[in-house]
Amino acid sequence: MYVFNRQSEFFRFPQGGIRSGEEITLKIYIKRNFFGIPKIAIEKRHDYNKEFYKSIEMNWIGAENNYDLYKGTFFISDWGNYYFSFVFDEKNRSENYELLIFNKDYSTPNWIKGGIIYHIFVDRFYRTKVLQNKDDIIVRNDWGGVPNYLPDANGEIKNNDFFGGNLEGIKEKLSYISSLGITTIYLSPIFEAHSNHKYDTSDYLSVDPMFGSEESLKNLCDEAKKHGISIILDGVFSHTGSDSIYFNKNGTYNSLGAYQSKESIYYNWYMFNKWKDDYACWWDIKILPTLNKESKSYIDFITGKNGVLNHWQKIGIKGWRLDVADELPNNFLNHLRNGVKSNNKDAYIVGEVWEDASNKFAYSKLKEYFCGNQLDSVTNYPLKNSIIDYVVNKDCTSLYETMNLIMEKYPPETVNCLMNIIGTHDTARILTVLGSSDVPSNKNEMSKANLNEEQLTEGICLLKIASLLQMTLPGVPCIYYGDEAGVEGWTDPFNRGCFPWDHENKEILDHYKFLGKFRKNNSIFSQGKYKCLIAEKGVFVFERYSDEEKIIIAVNMSQKTITLNLNNHMVEYGHLDEKNKYNVKSKAYLILSSTN
Repeated sequence: MYVFNRQSEFFRFPQGGIRSGEEITLKIYIKRNFFGIPKIAIEKRHDYNKEFYKSIEMNWIGAENNYDLYKGTFFISDWGNYYFSFVFDEKNRSENYELLIFNKDYSTPNWIKGGIIYHIFVDRFYRTKVLQNKDDIIVRNDWGGVPNYLPDANGEIKNNDFFGGNLEGIKEKLSYISSLGITTIYLSPIFEAHSNHKYDTSDYLSVDPMFGSEESLKNLCDEAKKHGISIILDGVFSHTGSDSIYFNKNGTYNSLGAYQSKESIYYNWYMFNKWKDDYACWWDIKILPTLNKESKSYIDFITGKNGVLNHWQKIGIKGWRLDVADELPNNFLNHLRNGVKSNNKDAYIVGEVWEDASNKFAYSKLKEYFCGNQLDSVTNYPLKNSIIDYVVNKDCTSLYETMNLIMEKYPPETVNCLMNIIGTHDTARILTVLGSSDVPSNKNEMSKANLNEEQLTEGICLLKIASLLQMTLPGVPCIYYGDEAGVEGWTDPFNRGCFPWDHENKEILDHYKFLGKFRKNNSIFSQGKYKCLIAEKGVFVFERYSDEEKIIIAVNMSQKTITLNLNNHMVEYGHLDEKNKYNVKSKAYLILSSTN
């Protein structure tokens, strides 16, 4: 019989990932006369196995209610993923608990913390000119129309319809973007490619002419800086397009591509089962040949002194979002971080990861994202999913557990710069998700789906709460362009519609502007600590705090008005108005702030 809570600072200090060489203290209560004096066994995890690291003797420090309290103190000098357990005797030991140790030199950029990211799908944001017709694209002059989703005569979905959004258009709308409190713009891929989404890179060293030029990007970076806004780019380094300088399957480019010859300088960038038509490709999509991220020449091309990363950072971009980070090997990510940080140690690196990133195992390898040599941040999909689950199902269990997991396992340096999302270019629009009761069964139905008045009212109500949580929980919120304006849409391509200029939903937009101002005016959201006060099914209350200030956020998704007694953190159902008691209506929230 023992008592140990891995998510309590009393039992495990410090919480979160721990810097190598930092002192760690564990405590445990053991039923008197039940076991002998416990030891702490520590193991280091590798890809498929664990190995013994060291054993720590524990000391008796007191007793309470017929339980003895033991304490053990130690440090781990080598970064990596570890487990610890309590050994009571030869036959009895506790379960294994995870412990992430990160490099003692690991730090993340402070400028991103406390800000707000704005994610723009470039073709659909704002255009400054009418597109010219080309043989291989479909020009859309119906801004706001339904994106093409049907396959062509050959059964292919080409994603080749363009509405004309460009970098110059983003520059023209910087005042609007700034009014939301935005401090960082994250652009969907802008390198030359043949699709409207640009995830099929043709040339890593050229801006796609549909979006502008290298000079357009430089001008955008320079002008954004005047508004206090930094620019980060989407780095697609796991695959290219088949129609590219490097693969050149269609013979479009004046280069000797890997598809054309084994003598190509790009040949070992790709993986051929049998040259030339049998090659590895991303998710079996033949127009997206997979890159060999272990190729030294490819690694040098992307991360080297004269590589892709350095080229664009010299133009003025401040960081990278890494597409499908799971597919980038540890060695590649190590080189990537060195390349990015050697140019600018304050550059921001965020990886697209959909699960718990502290112990991600993918492609037969244990990932090292947060060990201090790779990422600053990840796309926080676990938080996104738990926020939606809470506001839709009125049960905060998942949100409570997700936040506990993040605070227990992620390095504090990472927690404060996590990219907190509630919608992306890969997911249905958040307003559609929250307002709809049923998901259409096919693309045709999705193309025609719109919220009715009742659904819109409900969706707006829930969106206000979901966005409040996104904006106030630890991390950096990322707004997907148009979510603040009431854009609807199911999954790709309907979630990639045009921004509704002059037709924004004013109620939603005003709410987002309020949140942006609220966040900007409270430095606590930069690196303030987090503590959950109440988690009772429909009621979730937490605080962000420092020595100088405190903000309490209370959300009530239950069916009744609740009364919060914040002196003892109790929740009562009623209508009391005594001191330190606050009423919160159903599907509503309360914000309290104080300065010490």
